Amino acid sequence: MKFHYNPRKAAQAAAYLVRLSGGRMDFYALIKLLYFSDRRALSRRGRPITGDFMVSMPYGPVLSRILNEAGAPELLQNQHWSELLNQRENNSVSLKQENPPTNELSQFERDILKAEFEHYGHYGFKDLMAIAHALPEFKDPNGSSLPIDPASILREEGWTDEEIQDAAMSAREEVFFNEIGR
Repeated sequence: MKFHYNPRKAAQAAAYLVRLSGGRMDFYALIKLLYFSDRRALSRRGRPITGDFMVSMPYGPVLSRILNEAGAPELLQNQHWSELLNQRENNSVSLKQENPPTNELSQFERDILKAEFEHYGHYGFKDLMAIAHALPEFKDPNGSSLPIDPASILREEGWTDEEIQDAAMSAREEVFFNEIGR
């Protein structure tokens, strides 16, 4: 199952979480909270917030493109991230503006992000890593990375095969329409 990745939406989701954290946040905790949020949105409506690829890595599941685009020491290889977030300092990211835009995010998505922040935002990275390692979709990649099939998360969350097929079809349609809309 493949989803449409929206880098602007991903950057806004990250900035929204950093705003909820008071304007500064541990980078690695942010990466985990984005994964938890995408996972929650997937389990609730059949598609994640960002549309990014989910992968198991040594420190737990992450969103692949987001980690690659935002993970460079100078932060923010993606223009959307650099418009909203300052470069990392001591593994911490901060907002460039007090109230970053959220126009790419629906109210449902903002509610998911807020709920995941309220549930996990007080944990440090090591605790978040332990929580992520306990998720049923996590498989030890032995120092590399392994793709996570979103259908496996949906099955774990009680979705039927027919519901998963419908979600996959909807995802394919969204990818298709975004491709021809370019």
